Amino acid sequence: MTPTFINIGERTNVTGSAKFKKLIVEGNYTEALAVARQQVEAGAQIIDVNMDEGLLDSQKAMTTFLNLMAAEPDIARVPVMIDSSKWEVIEAGLKCVQGKAIVNSISMKEGVDIFKAHARACMRYGAAVVVMAFDEAGQADTAERKIEICTRAYHILVDEVGFPPEDIIFDPNIFAVATGIDEHNNYAVDFIEGTRAIKQTLPYARVSGGVSNVSFSFRGNEPVRRAIHSVFLYHAIQAGMDMGIVNAGDLPVYDDIDAELRQAVEDVILNRPQRHNVSNTEYLVDLAPKYKGEKGQVQVANLAWREGTVAERLKHALVHGITEYIDADTEEARKAAARPLHVIEGPLMAGMNVVGDLFGAGKMFLPQVVKSARVMKQSVAYLMPYMEAEKEAHVAAGGAYQAAGKVLMATVKGDVHDIGKNIVGVVLQCNNYEVIDLGVMVPADRILAEAKAHNVDMIGLSGLITPSLDEMVFVAREMQRQGFDIPLLIGGATTSKTHTAVKIEPGYANNQVVYVLDASRAVGVVSNLLGDEKETFKAETKADYEKVRLAYGKGNSQPRSSLEEARANKFKIDFTAEPPVAPSFLGLKTFSPYDLHDLADHIDWTPFFATWELAGKFPAILEDEIVGEAATSLYKDAREMLAKILEEKWFEARGTIGFWPANATEDDDIEVYEDESRSKVIARFQTLRQQMKKTREGQSNTALSDFIAPKGTPDWIGGFAVTAGHGEMEIARAFKAKGDDYNAILSTALADRLAEAFAEALHKKVRRELWGYAADEKLSVEDLIAEKYKGIRPAPGYPAQPDHTEKWTLFDLLDARARTGMELTESLAMTPPASVSGLYFAHPKAHYFGVGKIEKDQVADYARRKGWAVDEAERWLSPILNYVPQLGL
Repeated sequence: MTPTFINIGERTNVTGSAKFKKLIVEGNYTEALAVARQQVEAGAQIIDVNMDEGLLDSQKAMTTFLNLMAAEPDIARVPVMIDSSKWEVIEAGLKCVQGKAIVNSISMKEGVDIFKAHARACMRYGAAVVVMAFDEAGQADTAERKIEICTRAYHILVDEVGFPPEDIIFDPNIFAVATGIDEHNNYAVDFIEGTRAIKQTLPYARVSGGVSNVSFSFRGNEPVRRAIHSVFLYHAIQAGMDMGIVNAGDLPVYDDIDAELRQAVEDVILNRPQRHNVSNTEYLVDLAPKYKGEKGQVQVANLAWREGTVAERLKHALVHGITEYIDADTEEARKAAARPLHVIEGPLMAGMNVVGDLFGAGKMFLPQVVKSARVMKQSVAYLMPYMEAEKEAHVAAGGAYQAAGKVLMATVKGDVHDIGKNIVGVVLQCNNYEVIDLGVMVPADRILAEAKAHNVDMIGLSGLITPSLDEMVFVAREMQRQGFDIPLLIGGATTSKTHTAVKIEPGYANNQVVYVLDASRAVGVVSNLLGDEKETFKAETKADYEKVRLAYGKGNSQPRSSLEEARANKFKIDFTAEPPVAPSFLGLKTFSPYDLHDLADHIDWTPFFATWELAGKFPAILEDEIVGEAATSLYKDAREMLAKILEEKWFEARGTIGFWPANATEDDDIEVYEDESRSKVIARFQTLRQQMKKTREGQSNTALSDFIAPKGTPDWIGGFAVTAGHGEMEIARAFKAKGDDYNAILSTALADRLAEAFAEALHKKVRRELWGYAADEKLSVEDLIAEKYKGIRPAPGYPAQPDHTEKWTLFDLLDARARTGMELTESLAMTPPASVSGLYFAHPKAHYFGVGKIEKDQVADYARRKGWAVDEAERWLSPILNYVPQLGL
């Protein structure tokens, strides 16, 4: 199966678009946003933003544009790729973007140390990275160099940094072909073959590239450039290319390129032996003028397709996204059909099947498919009044309207993308299926509750972003747990048959999970699942998915350390040379209420402005030429409301901390003792250890327990839970009841800032006074925000300890529920929403890290330490497993 290709919009780049550059230089951000909007409407699924221009303050331009873009829902629904050769610009952009960003790019050209530092920073921001095939010796041009550099970078990132491999996107360098220089003739082949090897040998990594580079030698001849892009992508995608920076609305369908031109371009791209008396490059150069229209010349549309039958015309309109004649053609087809529904079931679905086949073969891309869907929807909209009238007449005559089936559809929690889902819904409705569409950002409990309430025949889940995949797994497992026995459909840009077979279906054995490639396949799948031969269809699908799982298991062989090997390579601290410091007291201390005035002094205002999509660092943002006036007005309102919060005590801040004697065990537990006799263990924190293979001297497989001394050396651990949210929701609801959304949002934003300030202020007090291991610390508020202090305060659920269930232990030790009024939801989210909790590690060698993927031996050991069954451990640790439970993969 050909993977879905992701289009990265290229026009919001000052180095690649003269129009965009002019708008940014002139400060015309309104029109610049229109460029981004056009890219999304044309089918771009990621927006690449680059502000590297000599006349610009690149950092300011980047933050301004990203914050304005985030305030536009129709643009912000796609991820952002922050593109710059300047690290300070990238980091400024990362501070603005909500959700998961992509950094473009990092590389080893300045050495491994800088490469690793940039990677760690990206990991802290939760960003994926584009890694250029570039090292100290220069850019990779041959396939061998591309493979060599990418392989080296992959193992540094995964094995040494702990970077999630699924967040690595390699750019093996697309260079121009047909330049007249023989050494350049194989550049496209080198990229394609390099891509193929990367996808086969570097698990989970993605491949991207700047597609327009390949046609650079044909600047000025856009028809030929577009043909080169389409042909190149056709072959690169077959080799495994996942995404590319390309003008998403300007790609011809591969099969629609004139045969003579396509053959000439393919000869150049694949560097085939020459078929003419001249080289492939010379032949294409000679041929190119034939396809170049004169500037300003009016091109006469080829309307030969209008001479076909109405079915042929409808198919052509669907494949090419032409809406100009669709109403007239639909009416002609309706008059010739016995029922309006037959138009949909016949020529329209036949056309959509062609679209699906071309898309599946990599000969059409998502922008064209979206245009096809628009044609389909316009045609269906024309037919709907006739279909409704037919239905009403049927019911009026005493007949009972009966839908062919009832399907509930939803875009899963955390995802706002629903183009594909909407198309599927339209197509199903057109085929007499009742569709209940719950919209976007729908949590699992609502999906399942609504499915029961409406007694649906099946559930369809959609998603575009990667986290949606885990949410789909969760929904499937919840269906199993709650005893559902209806089919589950999976669809969306990031989904695949492999993921469905390997990760989703095993969690829902009660019935059938089916991957739906695209909208054109939906009706066939639904009808098969509800038809007379449904059991045969289910059995065949299950057998097919079993083969997919077996194939997947054979490829999951990345070298890893056993738990025993990883423990032998733990992070070593000489606790004799740097002995632990005893806290000033043991036990709990509660701050209820805590002085809100002190918290106000610790507020980090920069994220507050980012919440309101205003870019800039406080206090400089107040003087910003573009957003300064708005920021000043907002800050004035915030300070006025903050004064009322403090004076009238709108919120109550409550917190608790604790210090306990502690020691690490050999199996990565941290034992917490009742007192200094260390004779009674009152709790255990189970930590997780990195298992990526470490191949270089000095590299360690780290766990949080490494930062606590082993038995025989006295050590201590701390914990905290704080909230500034008591009263938060009541205040917000009161404002909303008055219709004052502005102040409702303002109040909750301030509650969040106060909670984060509480965690910061309390940690400072812990370091200087309550624990006192850094009694001479003299850091400013800015230094605190930059984490320039000794020690760390990691939280359960974050990379150093991904298991959220450790919050249970922490809350019990701290007596947090009684002392702070904080609670944990069933999914271990903290309430009130403005809450923070975590552990205190005091040793100066303690540092943040990511556990990464773990193996079966550690899961089994972790289950033993937790007192869980293995499947319970697998459930809570599912995001970091390096295998699929119950499958042996």
